[in-house]
Amino acid sequence: MKPTFPQIILKPGKEQSMKRFHPWVFSGAIKLVNGKVDEGDIVTVYSAQNEFLGIGHYQIGSISVRIFSFQNIEPNEAFWKEKLLKAYNLRKALGLVNNDETNVFRLVHAEGDELPGLIIDIYNQTAVMQIHTVGMYLIRELLAKLLKEIMGDRLVAVYDKSSKSVPFKANINAVDSYLIGNTGSTVVCENGMLFKVDWEEGQKTGFFIDQRENRYLLQKYAAGRDVLNMFCYTGGFSFFAMKGGARLVHSVDSSAKAIDLTRENVELNFPSDPRHEAFASDAFEYLKDIKDKYDLIILDPPAFAKHRGAINQALQAYKRINAKAFEQIRPGGILFTFSCSQVVDRERFREAVFSAAAISGRSVRILHQLTQPADHPIGIYHPEGEYLKGLVLYVE
Repeated sequence: MKPTFPQIILKPGKEQSMKRFHPWVFSGAIKLVNGKVDEGDIVTVYSAQNEFLGIGHYQIGSISVRIFSFQNIEPNEAFWKEKLLKAYNLRKALGLVNNDETNVFRLVHAEGDELPGLIIDIYNQTAVMQIHTVGMYLIRELLAKLLKEIMGDRLVAVYDKSSKSVPFKANINAVDSYLIGNTGSTVVCENGMLFKVDWEEGQKTGFFIDQRENRYLLQKYAAGRDVLNMFCYTGGFSFFAMKGGARLVHSVDSSAKAIDLTRENVELNFPSDPRHEAFASDAFEYLKDIKDKYDLIILDPPAFAKHRGAINQALQAYKRINAKAFEQIRPGGILFTFSCSQVVDRERFREAVFSAAAISGRSVRILHQLTQPADHPIGIYHPEGEYLKGLVLYVE
């Protein structure tokens, strides 16, 4: 017998987005709740006309329900295993499983894989989870077990890194820990280059996997150029520039720890190579006086806006930092510029960059418009999943 879950009843007319398979139910759309509901509970959602619309996890906040199925199913162990298996099979189809050149990829991308709130990144034989909803957090051990069943010997450990991502209002006192095995940091391979990854102490799950294809593209533009990699973190763009034949590469980050890791990673790939230097410095300070020093600049800042209230401030920051780059890059230079702020959409980011170009008075052309790679899929009914935006620009 199928279990009975609390029911969320929507206001009249508020069912339309769910009928278009959008996986979020906003608090303002809810008319009433039948039954006692705590954060993380499974709920079913119905229209005002008592039509079943979907089943998902309840949470406190403006997004009240994240839908994981639009069918009236029982979310049992077999259901979750099928979801994970579909995500795994997609990565196999992308050529990311059993790939000697690249053994780091995203296995589950939240709504993009119809598993809202769940991120799973693969680092060689370790899976790192970062969970953003209480509902997914409560079944983390089941998910780890199912992942091991699917991947078998390819998976040695599963690390849960959700203490800073799971909603703090839930008071569940999440602690980062291994759910299976214990591997510690490791060296992974991306397009033939080596990276030391520390998921226990590093940012996000330990590495910015989403820039894989953009780093590879940069390699093709680097020959003979003087390169500045701002917000370098672990140095990924830096040594793909070196692999591409850059004349010199300077890596800059405000974090001294990130600079140490960048130096370590460069040494893994280019031992004692004099072309590379790394500096711990504030980005805006560093960019004040680099006139004609570089002819290839990468701007890959952390999210300037993490919520809608910060959008205008973020747009000003994107405009300022890009204006500095436009003003100071050599003629014939190339700028790779990015935004990873989900709430800043593609058009508003472009407008900020275009305004920066206008301020500089330089002639600028678009060479490429970039996004996240295929292992970070965007659900066609959930355009908000497109968070990474990038432009490659030629500056005369």
